[in-house]
Amino acid sequence: MANTACARHILVKTREQAEDIIRRLNKGEDFGKLAKKFSTCPSGKKGGDLGEFRRGQMVKAFDDVVFKKKVLEIHGPVKTKFGFHVIQTIFRT
Repeated sequence: MANTACARHILVKTREQAEDIIRRLNKGEDFGKLAKKFSTCPSGKKGGDLGEFRRGQMVKAFDDVVFKKKVLEIHGPVKTKFGFHVIQTIFRT
């Protein structure tokens, strides 16, 4: 079972915004550019990159996606107390 992962995300206030971003990603738009433009998280400045983190460091709903869903696919919208996330896991170790 993986204990660390690297992921990036785009955090927005509404489900509708997250769904629109997912549609744009599915049409081929660049994740990093969309993160810089729309994400309310400070990581948006880095294209949504959260770097490497350990299991349990993020809120449960976020962790569940990063550590259980397919790597490199786009997942979301994922609701947490912070808003709605569009998540892509880069790798797990």
